[in-house]
Amino acid sequence: MDISLLGIPLEAGNSVAGTLMGPAALRTAGIAAMLDGLGHRVRDFGDVAPPLPAEGTRIAGCRNAGEIKAWTRVIHDRSLEVLGQGGIPIFMGGDHALSMGTVSAVSRHCARAERDLVVLWLDAHADFNTPATTPSGNMHGMSLAFLNGEPSLAALLAPGELVPVPTRAIHIFGLRSIDIEERTRLDDHGIDCIDMRAIDENGVSNLLRTLLAGLDPERTHLHVSLDVDFLDPALAPAVGTTVPGGATYREAHLIMEMLHDSGLVGSLDIVELNPFLDERGKSARLLAELAASLFGRTVLDRRTRQTT
Repeated sequence: MDISLLGIPLEAGNSVAGTLMGPAALRTAGIAAMLDGLGHRVRDFGDVAPPLPAEGTRIAGCRNAGEIKAWTRVIHDRSLEVLGQGGIPIFMGGDHALSMGTVSAVSRHCARAERDLVVLWLDAHADFNTPATTPSGNMHGMSLAFLNGEPSLAALLAPGELVPVPTRAIHIFGLRSIDIEERTRLDDHGIDCIDMRAIDENGVSNLLRTLLAGLDPERTHLHVSLDVDFLDPALAPAVGTTVPGGATYREAHLIMEMLHDSGLVGSLDIVELNPFLDERGKSARLLAELAASLFGRTVLDRRTRQTT
């Protein structure tokens, strides 16, 4: 298949410098070569150029609102262009605020194509805060709230550009750190949240299989947003918001293999990779390997073995 790479060197959404180097680290880790080795056609569209901050933009309770507004708009427009080229885009970040631009573009693209967008948020955090509930002011913790149509964040895109992602189409997988008021918002909105306790008790495969079984393969475009902190920090330390108890190596690869088998994935974010905090590039290599699993790399050719 055709795969498009787009780098988004964004770090204004968090408070720890370094995620702007994430796209370069993924390239250095060999993500393109791994995908090319699987027989895919890989095209690298380079990086989104850093925009000038939107002057005069202030949102009470938000850090760097002018920068995030400018980034959201250029990411949205460039992502929409890449989506229009066909194939499956991999958006390489960059902090999780980049999803305000990538997923809004995917949502708009799906609306035009009359497809149903479903978002799978692989993350230790829910990112469902608002300017009124955030304890930090970091806008990478507001991405899903914005995409769901939070009015206090509407100014980040021009009127009519955001096609809100419906509550029923949002699935957060791997939660283990939620702010107090954010928990109330998740409950009030009825967001589907699968935390690490549920994964421990029921297993990754059972929970993901149930989720995927409810999706229409003829109409669904599944967008996967993979945050480094979904993984246990012992495996992937290159993130500024480490939370112990994340997904294991095999759990993460199993998720990617099952997503590949589903045939539903239409786009992917890889976010919060901070090479400055990494150990000899091991986080970047693991993320590149996970992307390869999502696009078909397995230990054995299971389809061949099942039919012989």
